Amino acid sequence: MSKTVADVMSRDPIVVRAETPLKEAIKILAEKRISGLPVVDDVGKLVGIISETDLMWQETGVTPPAYIMFLDSVIYLKNPATYDRDLHKALGQTVGEVMSKNAVTISPNKTLKEAAQMMHNRNVHRLPVLDTEGQVVGILTRGDVIRAMAAS
Repeated sequence: MSKTVADVMSRDPIVVRAETPLKEAIKILAEKRISGLPVVDDVGKLVGIISETDLMWQETGVTPPAYIMFLDSVIYLKNPATYDRDLHKALGQTVGEVMSKNAVTISPNKTLKEAAQMMHNRNVHRLPVLDTEGQVVGILTRGDVIRAMAAS
């Protein structure tokens, strides 16, 4: 019988809330040597995820989108909405301002193979594991999948 997400996931992961100061989340990531944290609301439901990738904007900043002027009109060569989103990430002071919304999630009864395929196809490094009520019950990382492979 193949392993399930529940067999391999880290249970009761550290979570933060959208109001958590960014500095506190960065400290947790550094001290615990983890690369991402689920973000939950007041009742523990997942609202997003904050990862090292989200935090890179804090250091690198953003470059305004290129544009050209044509007959007194501004024509953006890249999507200005993307710039606006990235600017909020670069200037954000709370987890909610920087986190990625619509996190890719999985249920504990899925197979490890399904989880690995989902991570690969969606290019994510971690999957919050949600129960039927949408509560975070665990987290599965690429490292967890690799360790399970090595143990087989």
